[in-house]
Amino acid sequence: MTERETTRLIAWSHELRQVHARLRDTLDITRSAVAEGQSGEAATRDLLLYCHGFCAALDGHHRGEDHGLFPAIQAAHPELEPVLRRLTQDHSMIAHLLTGLRAAIDRAAPAAELDRHLDGIAAIMESHFRYEERQLLSVLETLSLDAPLEEVLGPL
Repeated sequence: MTERETTRLIAWSHELRQVHARLRDTLDITRSAVAEGQSGEAATRDLLLYCHGFCAALDGHHRGEDHGLFPAIQAAHPELEPVLRRLTQDHSMIAHLLTGLRAAIDRAAPAAELDRHLDGIAAIMESHFRYEERQLLSVLETLSLDAPLEEVLGPL
């Protein structure tokens, strides 16, 4: 294996950590937009932009994992099927929570309600990310996967 191939293999674990960091940052920005208050049309537009952007980014990340990353891991490491099943179940739960947040935003729910939605998403998301990193980072360092980053980890 060449040095370049080794670098690309190890980069998948690095890329996953980077995507998780960007999603955490996006959640923080969204939470700040809610905390700044929703008075006035401009604040509402900003909140819609941040919340919808966060929802789309997180959902896109999980779809990429479900359709690109996890099948590659399953093929190379069938023993990880229970881990991948749990992660996929987490994705489904997070998608449900994101649907609730989107509905609250669309009906202009008060900031306190939006905060509750974001708290729930943040708790599950953080637990999910930590578990995923504990279970998969070492696997990603050796995984041979020739696919565009956006298809595997989402459009971040």
